[in-house]
Amino acid sequence: MTVRQDSAAATARQSPSLEFCTIHGYRRAYRIAGSGPVLLLIHGIGDNSSTWDEVQTLLAERFTVIAPDLLGHGKSDKPRADYSIAAYANGMRDLLSVLGIDRATVVGHSLGGGVAMQFAYQFPQLVERLVLVSAGGVTKDVNVVLRAASLPFVAESLPLLQLPGAMPSLRFAGDVLDKVLRAAGFQLDIPDVLRILADLPEPTASSAFARTLRAVVDWRGQVVSMLDRCYLAEGIPVQLVWGTQDQVIPISHARLAHSAMPGSRLEVFKGSGHFPFHDYPRRFVRVVEKFVQETEPAEHDSERLRVLLRRGAREEDMEGSADMRTAVLDTIRQDERSAS
Repeated sequence: MTVRQDSAAATARQSPSLEFCTIHGYRRAYRIAGSGPVLLLIHGIGDNSSTWDEVQTLLAERFTVIAPDLLGHGKSDKPRADYSIAAYANGMRDLLSVLGIDRATVVGHSLGGGVAMQFAYQFPQLVERLVLVSAGGVTKDVNVVLRAASLPFVAESLPLLQLPGAMPSLRFAGDVLDKVLRAAGFQLDIPDVLRILADLPEPTASSAFARTLRAVVDWRGQVVSMLDRCYLAEGIPVQLVWGTQDQVIPISHARLAHSAMPGSRLEVFKGSGHFPFHDYPRRFVRVVEKFVQETEPAEHDSERLRVLLRRGAREEDMEGSADMRTAVLDTIRQDERSAS
């Protein structure tokens, strides 16, 4: 990994700074902080780079930490464009190139986890390590609310939240429900859901959200599955982070991915929901720091990639019990998988 001098000088700060660049005619926003080895933090659907603020500040004590707003999100432009996982991976490649960064450890949350995996699939030579946090795209299961939101006209109705009193009423109901559920021992990430919803009523934001969601989810569940290609991560250090009470992408996905990725690590945050880095930010930072410290950056080997592609996924290369390996293979056979 190298960072060119002009980029390194610009990142010698600890607090995230919101900056902008223009790529292919579209303005891209990103937050950057720190110096040292590069971490690229990719947020989830409907979210933005500020979701990483607390952990980005802590990580910036040891790393150059870049957290972009994906196209269609946050302060980035929201054009009528391609919002597929592959397109987002291309966008990450372009951003790193503009910033003068040759390689990075890629950290992805939810949709961002799927983008991180796709990025490693498309551009393995740019990836030193992967940290997948409550990552999307392992298999088709996903929360019924996201399935419903993918239906025609549902996401397009989000601008109705701009009506007088709509968001305050929703926040009040959400706060009450959150307190009741927490008292009963349940974690549903309601404050984070409300935070994300507050940004979506703006028409271009809701349109970009709809396009992004429908690129990865339909009424039957997640459209894109990476489970059949997890074996290609062999040679790339992988850290999985999941919450036991994740209601969006169940922890069962973590166990499937862990089995399908030989040598991967799995850190389970007991009692955490879909945002473990919000629930336990310092623990999350310690996990990332330890992972980077204890692993060597991946070195891309094109001949090894050819061998893996010709061989394909094999049960004997998977980890875990016989039942878990069978579950991975059964899931691969049953899911309708993306060909991208």
